[in-house]
Amino acid sequence: MNDITSAGNYFHVHLVSDTTGEGLRQLLDKALMFFPAHQPLLHMHTLVRAPRELDAVLERLEEEPGLVLHAIGTPEQRVRLEQFCRDQGLPCMGVLDPLVEMLSAYLNTHERLVTSPRPALDDHYFARMRALDYAMMHDDGQNTRTLHEADIILIGLSRTSKTPTSIYLANQGYRTANIPFIGAQGLPGELFRLKKPLIVGLVATTRTLSGLRRNRLDDIGAKGVRDYAERRAIAAEVTELKKLCARHGWPVIDVTRRAVEETAAMIINMLQEKRQRERERR
Repeated sequence: MNDITSAGNYFHVHLVSDTTGEGLRQLLDKALMFFPAHQPLLHMHTLVRAPRELDAVLERLEEEPGLVLHAIGTPEQRVRLEQFCRDQGLPCMGVLDPLVEMLSAYLNTHERLVTSPRPALDDHYFARMRALDYAMMHDDGQNTRTLHEADIILIGLSRTSKTPTSIYLANQGYRTANIPFIGAQGLPGELFRLKKPLIVGLVATTRTLSGLRRNRLDDIGAKGVRDYAERRAIAAEVTELKKLCARHGWPVIDVTRRAVEETAAMIINMLQEKRQRERERR
């Protein structure tokens, strides 16, 4: 079996987009599931719209050549990028091309470029901004008196990516609060009376949490913090949170080896199913 940490299993991947590049990243993550023994050295080039911004990308490609995936809409920009890659012998793919070609054939029409817009200041945009404000104001157990306004509440053990998951969900327009789990007695009482929000427990394996917590303690130079990274104590935390969630009918997600995007997608599906059940009961 190949050693995943060996130098031969690493390769450079450049994602070039005239927007945020999030879609490119998700496609790459999905494709890499078929190649578990290989590890990409990822380079994100986002909001590449002006020629000078593409100049910087090409310089980086010269320094660290590798696979290039792009979602560039401006014809002049993409032609220049693709020609550079051909000259350098680099594999380059416009990830939207197959879909655009299929749509063109199915709709019996030629594609027409619409330049990637900046975020529209519409209702959805402002809803996302409100959700982000809510997530920041309700991070790590803050402002529990307004938990009833949440769409989603995450109860997680330390180092289970509560904050990144909350921010990601907020970017999708969901008001999300997160509360650290330090035993059931530390949870706000109003949490157990809420009906509207989806409440989800976040756990991970004892081994994973122990490693993450030890790294955290090393980073901040903390010593003598008993039990925080000790496996027996962590196992007790995991068991206690799972039992609490089972008593109240709250779903639990094990975030071990899950990207934040994957965890968020599972939560959104749970919320949609919850709302569908509520509609059916009316």
